[in-house]
Amino acid sequence: MKLPKLYFITLDASPYSHAEQAEGACQGGAKLIQLRTKNKDEETWLRLALEVKAVCQKYGAIFIVNDNVELTKEIKADGLHLGKYDMPIPEARQILGKNYIIGGSTNTFEDILRVAEWKADYMGSGPYKFTTTKVKEELNPLLGIKGYQENLLRYKESNISIPIYAIGGIKQRDIPVVMQLEGVYGVAISSLIANAKNKPEVTQELLQIIESC
Repeated sequence: MKLPKLYFITLDASPYSHAEQAEGACQGGAKLIQLRTKNKDEETWLRLALEVKAVCQKYGAIFIVNDNVELTKEIKADGLHLGKYDMPIPEARQILGKNYIIGGSTNTFEDILRVAEWKADYMGSGPYKFTTTKVKEELNPLLGIKGYQENLLRYKESNISIPIYAIGGIKQRDIPVVMQLEGVYGVAISSLIANAKNKPEVTQELLQIIESC
């Protein structure tokens, strides 16, 4: 499956619900949506996931659940995203089977190598810049352009071909810069869309920038 180059990740700390965020992004043309929520009880997490799944089905978007393999399987989401310290991808693959998309988070080249060896379908690599999307304890060292260049050079030398999404504090002006890096497949965006009053307009703008790169 060829994945879209814009990856929207919903945000807990938004004035809009996860479903509203997903709806706005999908109205603007986003076709890859991740429900990212933390510290919710099972009932709430299930409700949020079903709401966002319904939005994705309405617009024909791929629906990914963050860090909850059981829920992913229960509601038959399209895939699962696992953070650096979450369940190992091979374990999740055993539970879900081959028909689910599974992605992983990376920061160092060692992370990239591990996720590639685990045969992930994609990886989110970052953070590019400081981001308020994650709490301080979750943040990895900032990569910046230099960090990406170093990792991507080794990525190329190792003949890895798994799609990489640049992630972390990326704004409109950053997209042409990161998309020109050899090895970057797409960009993952959260707060830029999640907090926007006009989500479809912002999403369309992002898609146009990506397409022009």
